Amino acid sequence: MAISLASLKKVSNDRPPIICIHGGPGIGKTTFAANSPDCVFIRTEDGLGNIEATAFPVSNSFEEVMEAIGALAGEEHSFKWLVLDSLSALEPLIWDAVARAEDKKSIEDLGYGKGYIMALDRWRELLDALSYLAATKGIGSILIAHSDIVRFEPPEMAAYDRVQIKLHKRAFQLIYERADVIGYAAPEVFLRQDGDPKSIKGARNIATGTGNRWLNLVEKPSFIAKNRYQMPERLPLEWNAFISALLSPQSAEQPQAVNQ
Repeated sequence: MAISLASLKKVSNDRPPIICIHGGPGIGKTTFAANSPDCVFIRTEDGLGNIEATAFPVSNSFEEVMEAIGALAGEEHSFKWLVLDSLSALEPLIWDAVARAEDKKSIEDLGYGKGYIMALDRWRELLDALSYLAATKGIGSILIAHSDIVRFEPPEMAAYDRVQIKLHKRAFQLIYERADVIGYAAPEVFLRQDGDPKSIKGARNIATGTGNRWLNLVEKPSFIAKNRYQMPERLPLEWNAFISALLSPQSAEQPQAVNQ
């Protein structure tokens, strides 16, 4: 069939987003996700603590994670959001699945770098399943991840440290590419100097906090973040603030089928 300009049509973003939230321990990532409406947790670690939420049993293998997603895809239910807690704890399960499939004890036994490349197939399988849930069931996904400080070496300037998702670099790059929103959750911190900067010891920086917790949605040199919807640079780490900004008329490519 020949393609012509007559086949052109206007399209809109009609699926719920895939959201990734990363940050340090105890910052409130799980609490944020648990406040999404009609959510269900797939856990690879027991991060709920005292939070009351609907959850599958803790998954001990990649196959169990995919079985839980399959149940959401194939059975009738009223869930609107899937929370995967966490990507960082899921990664060793993926490595184990790759090693078992190749009859190896460890992913490292597959040779330098080969196992981590093979692991990308599992990550793609996961992300494709989440996209299928969004397209067929209208279920959005919230992926919780830990953060890590890594050395970033841009070709045009000196290296510096930045905060990014705690995953193998290849897996991180895939999540970065496929996620619609990546939010970096962090406390509000101010620095003050203590001591005389002209003295032998010099002044030292002392960090003080306000107690406020923010969700950063626009990337800066010091941390990884992104969003496809022209949302504000940062918001309070609260679900209601986030979903209001996501559905704001000012948001570009505003998703039309988002559960509030």
